[in-house]
Amino acid sequence: MPEYKNPLFPETRHYLEKKLTELKPGLKAQLGMCPNPRPGHQAYFEVEDTSLKAGVLVLLYPREGKLHLVFTQRTDNVDFHKGQISFPGGRQEIGESLEQTALREAQEELEIDPDSVRILGMLTPLYIPPSNYCIYPVVGLAEGRPDFLPAQLEVAEVLEIPLAHLLNPQNIRREIWNIRGSDVEVPFYAFGEHKIWGATAMVLAELLEMIKGLSSS
Repeated sequence: MPEYKNPLFPETRHYLEKKLTELKPGLKAQLGMCPNPRPGHQAYFEVEDTSLKAGVLVLLYPREGKLHLVFTQRTDNVDFHKGQISFPGGRQEIGESLEQTALREAQEELEIDPDSVRILGMLTPLYIPPSNYCIYPVVGLAEGRPDFLPAQLEVAEVLEIPLAHLLNPQNIRREIWNIRGSDVEVPFYAFGEHKIWGATAMVLAELLEMIKGLSSS
């Protein structure tokens, strides 16, 4: 692992490494950004033996002196959640740890060098009933902004969002959407014309709850 000199890196690393070993906000924080009603109410530990497992990379990195997170807007070529905004990630392969899955998928989707990412820990897993996937969010930190090269078949757009923008409660909105024939109240994080909702927003909600005390954000 290289020696990191960016002034944002040590504070962020120490803060999050400590937070991720403590009792996490978990489902309570996740449900703050959950569509209502939500299809299915199982917690991840109730479906571990029957669900598919996926690792996603929640990557923090500095850009223009501010911490950012990277997201991808999925194309219509993927199997699940077409067109939605997500963290880089995908299905765990045989013999992989979930951390390895998240790093491999991030490399495949965005050409993020695994050696440039320091793994800090994991957020609370989240079960997604419509696809029967349980996602395991792996929190990583990079010293500098990666040179993102999106895989065209999977990634329609790369979104780099300042952490401060996501922490601002004015950027949380709620709308009534018709999903699979039913009216659903959907909370989302607004970023320009983009709406981060569903499982991605629920994972993000837990991270933001944990990171509020990080002064460098």
